[in-house]
Order: sequence, then structure tokens, then C-alpha cells
Amino acid sequence: MTGLRESLGSLATEAVDPAFEALDAVDTLEAARMMNQADAGVAAAVERVLPQVARAVDEVTSRMRRGGRLVYAGAGTAGRLGVLDASECPPTFDTDPACVVGLIAGGERALTTAVEGAEDSRVEGFRVVDELAVDELDTVVGISASGRTPYAIGAVERAAVRGCFTVGLACNAGSDLGRAAELAIEVVVGPEVIAGSTRLKAGTAQKLVLNMISTLTMVRLGKTYQNLMVDLRATNEKLAARSWRIVREATGAADADVDRALAEADGEVKTAIAVLLGGVGAGEARRRLDAHGGVLRDALTDLGTQGEHHAHH
Repeated sequence: MTGLRESLGSLATEAVDPAFEALDAVDTLEAARMMNQADAGVAAAVERVLPQVARAVDEVTSRMRRGGRLVYAGAGTAGRLGVLDASECPPTFDTDPACVVGLIAGGERALTTAVEGAEDSRVEGFRVVDELAVDELDTVVGISASGRTPYAIGAVERAAVRGCFTVGLACNAGSDLGRAAELAIEVVVGPEVIAGSTRLKAGTAQKLVLNMISTLTMVRLGKTYQNLMVDLRATNEKLAARSWRIVREATGAADADVDRALAEADGEVKTAIAVLLGGVGAGEARRRLDAHGGVLRDALTDLGTQGEHHAHH
């Protein structure tokens, strides 16, 4: 136990910052200011690791193009953030739920309840990765603020043995997790307002990096056109309204034409845009999209239009 005490003591994420020791003595607004000031440095810490983030995106993209998956593995807050990021990909980018997967120590119950001791098992990390039968087309991202969570390290180690590309996302430099992975993304955000409470700055930093990895991978895969969500799935009224606005924004077409194109395209935003900008039927629009791996920009170029009908042009 003493060994663990000493090694935790050396971690930036566990350090006690005297700047925050009056947190319980000041008024609420001042306390909120302290937290806000602490948070202000998070984006700058992420900025320092952008080259590593970009490499992760490129590695994930090249594998996903060949049918690979993106798998996140973590315990506690880190695990929840991975599950959150994974669960938001299908509605935003119309991905198959099996395509981006979030694994959390202790399983689904751990999303809402602290499952004691779950994070301490490297073997559990091995097991979940084996269960998914990952291979060289998959990427496994271990997430751990301290960078020493056995579950995340176990998942990464096992994934590496199985030929995956592995990433270690941590908030301490020179972390065990970073060393275990092929690519380390270590966002050093420093001591938390509440010492050791890594759901704060460390959690925010991890959320920012995960946002980038999943979003930019989807952009590279052609899930967007310009900065529009053209692969979204209209599963409710809000999304149906958003689909309509995106088609109009991308094409500048008259309302009735947007209605007609979306109806013809069975609600597929990308197909409807290709129908309007390419002047083709839905069947031909789909054929061109398929020929270009779903990348709308390339399909439009093929159809002899560069989206010059955009409302803003």
C-alpha cells in the first residue's frame, strides 16, 4: 500500500494545489471563479498534444475504411466518457453501433454506480478485448486520468498482442498506459480544484480529445459535407427538421424542392443533396455515392458540380 501511496503522490493529477485551499471558505461566486480559472488551461493542454491526436485520427480512419472498429476502454469517469462518445456516433453519423464501442470496467452497471474494485483488474481488461475478438483493423484506446488504471492498461496490452493499433489517453506524462500503447496522448492539466478529483479538468481534457478523435475520423470518412452533418439519421422530429435544414443549407434549393428530394431519397440527407446539386435521380445519386465510398464532395465532383449552389455562395 505504501508503494501505491508514494506513486500516487508523484502524479500531477493527484497533487494538491494551494491556490485552491480557500475553496470552502470563499463565497459561491468566488468558488465558481476558481473552478473556471482552473478550467481555462484545459484547451491549452490539449493544444500541446494535437499532433498525437491527428495521428490517432489518421490511424483510426485508415482502419475503419477497411471495416475496423474504434474501441474505448476505461474505468469510472474515463470509462463513462468513452461510452458516452461511442453512444453518440450512431445518431450523429449514422454509424453501426458496433463500429464505435465503449467498454467500462464493471460493465453497464458501472455507468450509474461506482463498481468497487472493477478498475483494479488487468485480467478484466484482457477479457473484454478478447470477447470483442479485436484484430489488426481495430483501434483500442485505453483511457485513464492517472495513466495507471490496470483495466485500461490490460485492455491496451491485450489489444496490442492481437495486432490492434493502440492509444493511451492519460493526464500524466510518462504514464504506464502511454508506455503500454503504440501512441501516447498525455494531456497534462495539472492539479484539480478538489485534489485528485479527476472527473474535473482531467475529465474535461479527455472529453475534448475523444470529441476530436470520433468527430474528425467521421469527417475523414466522409460523414460530413463542409461542416454539415450529412449522414445523420432522422429518428425523431428534431432530427427530421435538422435534415431538412441541412439539405436546404447545402443546396440553397426552394422549400418544395427540398421536400421532394428528401422524399425521393427516403430521408437520406446525402442522397437528397446529390439529387439537387447533381441533377440526378435518387438511384443514380446513391450509385455515385457508393462509388466514392460515401464521400459526398467526391460524388458531386464526379457529377460535375462542386456545390456552387450553396446558399451562401
